[in-house]
Amino acid sequence: MVKHIVLWNFVEGLSGEGKMEAGEKMKSLLEPIKDLVPGAVEIQVIQNRLSSSNCDIALISTFESLDALMTYQNHPAHVEAGNYVRSVTCSRTCMDYEFVSK
Repeated sequence: MVKHIVLWNFVEGLSGEGKMEAGEKMKSLLEPIKDLVPGAVEIQVIQNRLSSSNCDIALISTFESLDALMTYQNHPAHVEAGNYVRSVTCSRTCMDYEFVSK
């Protein structure tokens, strides 16, 4: 299994409401891709507003294999979502790792 975690901050100038709207749109674009990509186990977009956070929004996803992750990254729906995400975020941090499912 492969875990794919991405963290972003929103661009300067987005209001609190603008961040909420952008986050909801990111969620609506990214989460449905799970049903389009063979080997996608979970795709979850989370906006957590705890004061201890230093990122605005996260994508936490799980894939059956590295090949499934690559299929996801090249899928037209992901490419389209990425265009929107890049328009509302100013930074991106990613970590992918393999693990054995229990």
